[in-house]
Formats: sequence, C-alpha cells, structure tokens
Amino acid sequence: MLVTGGNRGIGRAVAEAFLAQGDRVAVTTRSGGAPDGALDVRCDVTDPGSVEAAFAEVEAAHGPVEVLVANAGITADTLVLRMSEEDWSSVVETNLTGSFRVAKRAAKGMLRLRRGRIVFISSVVGLLGSAGQVNYAASKAGLVGMARSLARELGSRSITANVVAPGFVETDMTAVLTDDQRAAIKAQVPLGRYAAPGEVAAAVTWLAGEGGGYVTGAVIPVDGGLGMGH
Repeated sequence: MLVTGGNRGIGRAVAEAFLAQGDRVAVTTRSGGAPDGALDVRCDVTDPGSVEAAFAEVEAAHGPVEVLVANAGITADTLVLRMSEEDWSSVVETNLTGSFRVAKRAAKGMLRLRRGRIVFISSVVGLLGSAGQVNYAASKAGLVGMARSLARELGSRSITANVVAPGFVETDMTAVLTDDQRAAIKAQVPLGRYAAPGEVAAAVTWLAGEGGGYVTGAVIPVDGGLGMGH
C-alpha cells in the first residue's frame, strides 16, 4: 500500500497504522523521513514524471499498489482579495490535481488485479468552508466529486473510492495557530478537543480493511462533530 505525504502528520500516522498491521507500506515524501519499516520514495505529486517514477519504484519493491491513501497537501491561506494566482494554483495543483495523478496511476494496477481501495484525505473545510481558505477548501471539496466519480467508474472491478474528512488535528499544520485561535476552534467542536492523528488513521485502515469492503463513494468525517450536516 502507498501513502502520499507520509513523513509527518496524518500521513505518517496512517503509514504507521498500516505498518502495525503487518502491511507492506510505501510512503512518498519530497525530502525523506518516512516511518521505520516503510519504503521511502521521493515524489513530487505536481510532476507527472515524478509520480510515474515513484509508482515504478514501489511496484518493483512491493508489487502493484492495492491500497492508495492520497494525503499529500499544502496550504497557502489568505483572504480572497489578497490571494495570488500562485496561492490558488499551487494549492489546487498539489491537493487536487496531485491526487488525480496518483489515483489514475494506482487505478491502472488495481484494474488488472480486479480489486483495490482508494482513500482521499480531504478536510471538514471542504464542505463547511473556511474564511481565508478559498483555495484549500475548493481543492478538498474537489476530492469528494473525484472519489464519487471513481466509485462509479471502478466499482464493477471491486475497487472502492472514499474520502476521510478530518477536522482539526494535532499536527505541524495546526501547531502554528495562536492560543486564542486554538481556543476559538475548540469552542466550535462539540467534543471540545482536537483529533489525534491516529484517530484519522483508524478511519483509513477501516476503509482499507475487510470491514470497509461494501463502503464506496462515502465521506467519513473525523471532526469531533464540527461539520455535522455538511
């Protein structure tokens, strides 16, 4: 199985959860730092050639990718009137188009196997919205349409495509928030706390396991109730 952006945060927790189950895990990173026991593959999802080379390396070591977790993502937050073309295009290219590239390449091997699991890591803000994150929210919402289209397109070959939509998680990406910002966010979350990365990973491993075999085209929120109804 392959996790993109698996050197930190949610991606690392997902890779570690699969490793703990005894799975053969490959992780793509831009600069290294995969968990112990995982195949560490350099990949820039914004570069089609890099994606192809990464899959060739993974397939040579582990065989076809049976489970893909498309997690690689970036932010470039700012209010829309200040948002540059680069702020928009870089986030959409990494989060949405990068996920398309890896899903398309993984599907090739899954179709031959006649089985597979694709999980996209989205975000609660993809459906709830977030001021200052027009680019990020659009990219994460796009993953839902992509997953549901793939679910319809690939389902007859026993390939599922689902979305996990985390809320606020204790990662490097949220560590930069001020105490006031963190308190304001927690006040909106019915459970009153941030998620641990492992709680998101648990939803991913369930979707990829036997228990998730009849789940496809779903959006699984792991957000403490923040986005309920969206």
